[in-house]
Amino acid sequence: MSRLIRLLEALSEQIGRGVAWLTVLMTLLVFVVVALRYGLDISNAALQESITYLHALVFMLGMAYTLRHDEHVRVDILYRARSPRGKAWTDLLGALLLLLPFSATLFWLCLDYVLSSWRILEGSRDTGGLPFLYLLKSLLLVMPALLALQGLAQALRAVLILRGEALPPVDSLRTEV
Repeated sequence: MSRLIRLLEALSEQIGRGVAWLTVLMTLLVFVVVALRYGLDISNAALQESITYLHALVFMLGMAYTLRHDEHVRVDILYRARSPRGKAWTDLLGALLLLLPFSATLFWLCLDYVLSSWRILEGSRDTGGLPFLYLLKSLLLVMPALLALQGLAQALRAVLILRGEALPPVDSLRTEV
């Protein structure tokens, strides 16, 4: 079970680290768009849309990484005062009753929408926009899948705590970008 946890968390970690670098690219593109627009009175739809695509990539692919490092929004008035076993029960039940069903429902609800976009290879409606909107919409399936995998790792980690078994270190793969 520890090996599976490490594998699932390594996936979240690697994707999160890669996505973090997209924020640098996004910042540079925003600078270029502003400089072109206000400095040279040039507008480029594809360049502007690429910022939106990068923004979506950062947030949707970074969610599992955020969950892995316990940096997500949590109402922890009750959580922080709990014992490690109490926290494990909360994490296990939260993953099984909330996170995994939410991820599965979101995936299921978005599936037809994304497949329809792929069928027509949907592109931007703006002249000069990006031609692969279907790839952006695919994030609606990738995000809940990654969240579900990280939720599974979280649930398994909670089970190990409840069994009193040794845990793989949470930060074993974390290094600062």
